[in-house]
Amino acid sequence: MARALMSVSDKQGLVPFAQALTELGYEIVSTGGTLRTLQEAGIEAIAIDDVTGFPEILDGRVKTLHPRVHAGLLARRDLPEHMETLAELDITPIDMVVVNLYPFKHTIQNRM
Repeated sequence: MARALMSVSDKQGLVPFAQALTELGYEIVSTGGTLRTLQEAGIEAIAIDDVTGFPEILDGRVKTLHPRVHAGLLARRDLPEHMETLAELDITPIDMVVVNLYPFKHTIQNRM
């Protein structure tokens, strides 16, 4: 099963895209607000905390910075030793990352 990691600031178009991914057989892992949006739309998704075993911290600034996420993203599937390491550590590869950036300028202006 393919796995997608979703963490977006702008949720526009998220639900239909996630629905299409699930129809294609993707398992979705998601963070905070993105997870809530998906669940409210009836889309099954796994909380990032369930993957990392660690809660989101610092107002959500630290949520995917974890070896279980990075290993899933960076492992080379063509290298048996990489795949063996993932299997030994029970880490599922991540096939797709869906992100967008929060409106930095707007966010900074609102905090001043």
